Amino acid sequence: MDDRLHRPLRDLRISLTDRCNFRCTYCMPKEIFGPGFRFLGRNEVLSFEEIERLARVFAGLGVTKIRLTGGEPLLRRNADQLVARLAGIDGIEDLTMTTNGSLLPQRAQALADAGLTRVTVSLDSVDDATFQAMNDVDFPVARVLEGIDAAVAAGLGPVKVNAVVKRGVNDDGIEALAARFRGTGVILRFIEFMDVGSTNGWRLDDVVSAQEIVDRIGATWPLEPVDRTSPGDVATRWRYRDGAGEIGVIASVTQPFCGACTRARISAEGKLYTCLFAAQGHDLRELIRSGVDDATLDERIRAIWTRRTDRYSDLRTAETTGRPKVEMSHIGG
Repeated sequence: MDDRLHRPLRDLRISLTDRCNFRCTYCMPKEIFGPGFRFLGRNEVLSFEEIERLARVFAGLGVTKIRLTGGEPLLRRNADQLVARLAGIDGIEDLTMTTNGSLLPQRAQALADAGLTRVTVSLDSVDDATFQAMNDVDFPVARVLEGIDAAVAAGLGPVKVNAVVKRGVNDDGIEALAARFRGTGVILRFIEFMDVGSTNGWRLDDVVSAQEIVDRIGATWPLEPVDRTSPGDVATRWRYRDGAGEIGVIASVTQPFCGACTRARISAEGKLYTCLFAAQGHDLRELIRSGVDDATLDERIRAIWTRRTDRYSDLRTAETTGRPKVEMSHIGG
């Protein structure tokens, strides 16, 4: 099932909650997501049964990889029970989760036992002061590192670490991040600061390009390129020539990869988004709760995907960056 730009549907990202225990300045700034912000109520988010049903329909349409996101997905009670439901779906070959790592020390083993394949942990700096300033809730970096260790011990690997780089904020810690994870088996990936949503104050001047990141790390530890494992991979891979592992860079701003995008996203309240930078979603929750059968769900999703033409990053201009877009915390990046 291809869209109008001949891109198949292969990857599904499912947000379990719009809530998070961090207030990262590039994602959920306190000025917007403060005490008075209204998050989704219990009856507004998809139930585990509804998520499982949607996942089965998407698997029938060609999805082979599911990633659980948030907000912070581990704030959703009994997330391991959902993992067990999804792990049993025919056709799903890779079941992963993106998390801030804060709850992994207590939850990693249960997730692995339930059938989670891998985890990706968001960690923007190994300098404690910088990291606490970025998460804006004074959460110490040592506890995220403890979560990464717990994931490794539980067999949720290879564990990946995602670091968003913002100029003047944490770009002075690029080499320290590389040094921390070299030789550990953990794959570090750097992400260019993106104009997701409308609240993070994005400016092109704040973007540290993927090429600059590779050049800086390569100046200390020589790198060589690694072939992509599949056409839909978002990261460009580089390995250390001394055999100490690899890094990745995700260059959505300077080297857009829209042409190979195979990802769909479902928000916590059941809206289907066909692009990370979309302004509006398609309400699947209402459809499910109206009592339709799976054939009708299949038909609706097929109609949405086959009309898809999204390629925001290819077309990004000063005008497009200012348009309203769904917040990253709502659909999990």
